[in-house]
Amino acid sequence: MRLRVIVASLTLAVTSAVAPPVWADPTAPVTAALSEAAAGSATAADPTAPVAADPAPAASAAPAVAGCDPIAGTECLLPFPNDWFTVSARTATGLRVDFAAGAMPKNAAGKPIDPQQWNAADGFSPGSMLLAHVPGVDLAETGAAPVTDIGWSLRRDAPIVIVDTRTGERWPYWAELDANAADPDRRALIVRPAKNFRQGHRYAVALRRLKDADGQEIAASETFARLLGERLPAGDPLADRQRALRRTLGDLSRAGVDTRGLHLAWEFTVAGERGIAGPVLSMRDQALRGLRGHSPEFTVTGVTDFTPEQDPNVAREVTGEIEVPNYLDRPGGPPGSNLNRGPDGLPRPLGDVVRAQYQCEIPRSAFTRPAHPSLYGHGLLGRHTEVRAGNVRAMAGEHNFVFCATKWIGMSDEDVQNVVSVFSDFSRFGTVTDRLQQSLLNFVFLGRAMIEKDGLTSHEAFRDDRGRPLLDRRAGLAFDGNSQGGIAGGALVAVSPDVRNAVLGVPGMNYSTLLNRSVDFQPFQQLMDQSYPDKLTQQVCFALLQMLWDRAEANGYAEHMTGDPLPGSPRHRVLLHVAFGDHQVSTVTAEVEARTVGARIHRPALAAGRSPDVTPFWGIRPLPDWPYPGSAIVVWDSGTPPPPTTNTPPLGPEYGRDSHEDPRHDPEARTQKAYFLRHGLVVNVCGDAPCVADPAP
Repeated sequence: MRLRVIVASLTLAVTSAVAPPVWADPTAPVTAALSEAAAGSATAADPTAPVAADPAPAASAAPAVAGCDPIAGTECLLPFPNDWFTVSARTATGLRVDFAAGAMPKNAAGKPIDPQQWNAADGFSPGSMLLAHVPGVDLAETGAAPVTDIGWSLRRDAPIVIVDTRTGERWPYWAELDANAADPDRRALIVRPAKNFRQGHRYAVALRRLKDADGQEIAASETFARLLGERLPAGDPLADRQRALRRTLGDLSRAGVDTRGLHLAWEFTVAGERGIAGPVLSMRDQALRGLRGHSPEFTVTGVTDFTPEQDPNVAREVTGEIEVPNYLDRPGGPPGSNLNRGPDGLPRPLGDVVRAQYQCEIPRSAFTRPAHPSLYGHGLLGRHTEVRAGNVRAMAGEHNFVFCATKWIGMSDEDVQNVVSVFSDFSRFGTVTDRLQQSLLNFVFLGRAMIEKDGLTSHEAFRDDRGRPLLDRRAGLAFDGNSQGGIAGGALVAVSPDVRNAVLGVPGMNYSTLLNRSVDFQPFQQLMDQSYPDKLTQQVCFALLQMLWDRAEANGYAEHMTGDPLPGSPRHRVLLHVAFGDHQVSTVTAEVEARTVGARIHRPALAAGRSPDVTPFWGIRPLPDWPYPGSAIVVWDSGTPPPPTTNTPPLGPEYGRDSHEDPRHDPEARTQKAYFLRHGLVVNVCGDAPCVADPAP
């Protein structure tokens, strides 16, 4: 498996890094990049009414650093996300993020993250984890809802409350302390939404009656107590913060949350639809208009025919390039590029093209009957050639699909050096997510070439000996992706004007939740420990990175993946195939995705006793009938133990073998996938029992 080779080489490079080169060239060798990482360790409601509170301290406290929120003392950017870090603007939300450079996390060399790309946002991630710093808090004594009991978060007396201020709805979540922090005084309190927040909505947050390990209530800070007290004079350094807090307290009061026992409260606004998807939609619409109803230009660079003895499923493999307008700021859009943004912040074509490599697998059955066209999305830091994997070729042959793939540039094999380099200075993280946005357009263009009359089927490589096309262009374009292909694939589905049905294999969303829980992140964790060693700072970094990742992965598009399509996109149906106990993509993130997109679940999802949850798959309604004409989540169990309930990866023999590749290798799972890709219908291949997959070879 290519991923294991990448991880092994990264681990070796981390442990052998010795010299500190300069991060000027993002195409520097991987070992040099890793060496650098090692060395670098270095206004609304009237606020006039006084609020009852404990006696206030005599002195006022101002933020220690300009741009911090004084409500949280010396911890800059906490609590997070937070409308204190915004300004009024002419955007869909009426706000624009406004992080101060001096308040941003600093790497070991003392350099803060450059906030420029973040400050273009009109709000925060719809999957934002809420971060606070409460030394000594014990969540069990406090009674906060754990990941194993999400329903507990909605009880009336819950110690953590999240309220949608537009609807008054209480939002489900789970709370955890960062299990990676050895120092309890630097351990983040993390509250994760159990389904994504709604785009453009404002949320109020309350932490109340927090307790330590002895069951004693932890007092609020002196600063917060003073903010809760009598109105401060206009010249007081905390007066503005108190006015902002009054609106939050009003929203909480209307939801039945008063100030008794209140430890901390704040509010945040989620970025709007256009704030997240606008750049990709602008690129897509402009580029497709340029096609004028035709296929993009393409070349065929290689054709390989296989005998039945060589491959019983695939008869022909075709490789080539698709020409896609380049919206990156370097000719050809190499690794390390950013989007070429105009004065309005939207991407503009540079004037040349990206030559997106593609590879197609054509089954033997297509020479009898034209095959159904489907895009395929590869895994983490992989390549388009993964479309020739045995399970994909088996799916093509068994169910008559032509699968064509291109790279998720930004997070493909050619980007490894740049991804590694980013971990020394997250100011450059946009070079990852900007290329990923270009990759979404590359996939859209490859899909258009598969279905247009003057596209791939106009070339002899995609015709039989009698000149008949091997693709059924009228069958409708589908998408099938695994792992990273399931994560980025969710974004592609939402923006694609041509894909209607998609299978997201071993999927998830929200890298800020996924990374700590994945075995794949371990070598990168070593880099992060060198460049951003403080564990509390690391969680802030994850939250910041997610704001940019949203523009190119499912987390930013989940609200529009199915029943509420983006402009220019049709309604979609998605089937999530989950591997229980997955070591690489945490299944808890697939559950969040299922709740967000409104997917139904096959029940019984697991055999009795397999899940550690009080209510397994809380909040996901069962499939009502068969076949089901809609989106669904199906859990495939191959015997792997449940994953940790903390934000840590399943390392160690107690977690057994990795089930990550099992669903795609199961013939019954492939049958279910094929029927869904063709018809958008979920068929029952498991009867009245949980779905069981044989371990992959």
